[in-house]
Amino acid sequence: MSHHPLVGQLRFARSEFIRCLDGVSAEDAQVRLEPMNCISWIIGHLAHQEHTYWVLLPTGRNLAPILEQLVGFGQPASTPPLDEMWQTWHSVTGAADEFLDTLTPQKLLTHLEWKGKPRRESIGTMLLRNLYHYWFHLGEAHAIRQQLGHTDLPQFVGDMTDALYRPE
Repeated sequence: MSHHPLVGQLRFARSEFIRCLDGVSAEDAQVRLEPMNCISWIIGHLAHQEHTYWVLLPTGRNLAPILEQLVGFGQPASTPPLDEMWQTWHSVTGAADEFLDTLTPQKLLTHLEWKGKPRRESIGTMLLRNLYHYWFHLGEAHAIRQQLGHTDLPQFVGDMTDALYRPE
């Protein structure tokens, strides 16, 4: 399926997120090394952003109402179960892809609305923010894994076969 190059980059960031968290146990995912959040929180937090940006705002559907309170920005720290966060992340990203697959260069310049008012950032800027958010938390999760003593961690960005540069 053809998609906008930035959507391809988001999908690559997601695949790296999965690859770099492979093998984390449920117990380790809930360890909080303050002031950082735990790995399961990070998974839920990124699901929350995708849910807000690519499901709730464009469609009004609220597939994961618990995320805002559990892992939303500015909420108290939590240590949610790993399997629940991965399950939520997968269902949210699947639903998000329905909207992401509709994006065109022209649509990226438009603004989604919330409560009748346009969002401050364009869809394209929101997409960039989402991408960079993944890389920010991926580095954090990697640092947490190092602190937990995990070995044989991925050392660099993986196979980019599906994320090659292509002009719009």
